[in-house]
Amino acid sequence: MLTGIHFILSYKCTLECDHCFIYSSPNAKGTFTLKDIKKVLTEAIKIKTVEWIYFEGGEPFLFYPLMLEGIGIATELGFNVGVVTNAYFATSEEDAILWLRPLYNLGVSDLSISDDLFHNEETRYTPAKLAYSAAKKLGIPVSSICIEKPAVEKHKGQDKGSPIIGGGAMFRGRAVEKLTVGLPQRPWNELIECPYEELKEPERVHIDPYGNVHLCQGLCMGNIRETHLSTLLRNYKAGEHPICSPLIEGGPALLAKKYNVKHEDSYVDECHFCYKVRSALIKRFPQFLTPKQVYGLK
Repeated sequence: MLTGIHFILSYKCTLECDHCFIYSSPNAKGTFTLKDIKKVLTEAIKIKTVEWIYFEGGEPFLFYPLMLEGIGIATELGFNVGVVTNAYFATSEEDAILWLRPLYNLGVSDLSISDDLFHNEETRYTPAKLAYSAAKKLGIPVSSICIEKPAVEKHKGQDKGSPIIGGGAMFRGRAVEKLTVGLPQRPWNELIECPYEELKEPERVHIDPYGNVHLCQGLCMGNIRETHLSTLLRNYKAGEHPICSPLIEGGPALLAKKYNVKHEDSYVDECHFCYKVRSALIKRFPQFLTPKQVYGLK
């Protein structure tokens, strides 16, 4: 049952983080229009089960008037609204309050701020911390997102089993290129599930500026410019989706087997293997593995 719709308001961002799922950067293309935001929100009403609308990116504050208008429409329609940001705008707490007060006035229910070494230097007064403090003063529900560089975690008494890789990074997008080197890997034939996404009955989807409806970054069920979102969801059958079906049945190992994808002997985890297999299948399934920029391609 779908309860959340996340707008990738833009692929553009002030930063180019190593762990970014979708290869966002200052030069990334693709930004929503107000017309398309309204179209999605109208469809969200039809779906009836949607409770949350999120505005994220990229960096949604780069398109501040558009974001505020979208938030206003969503809250008027009765949705809970969240925003995800790196808080680049917070040059001081006083200025952060200026930027965030409209979110409070519009009734934003959740503000998630990225605050880690991928986004800021290790200093006490980062923009993220200033924005966090400002949100607290305004009364906006706020939390921090902290991702660390992946590293092997050793726990007392741990002798057997797979290495535990800590840090919270997901090995999709730019993280595959930048963060997998030197990490322990597992045999490919052990990677037989999708442990992170509900592909069979999705509880959330991300919709990008091109109309793609993402089940996972770069794995789509369809496009709202071709089919209404409510219709896409009603007609979605995971067992008939050429990518989701094998992933549900046997993870990236089965996806590779089904389509005879050449691959390495081992990968860091399921996401790493899945991303590499999907990258190899883009030309075969361009309507489902899209847009190319999420795979670091032009």
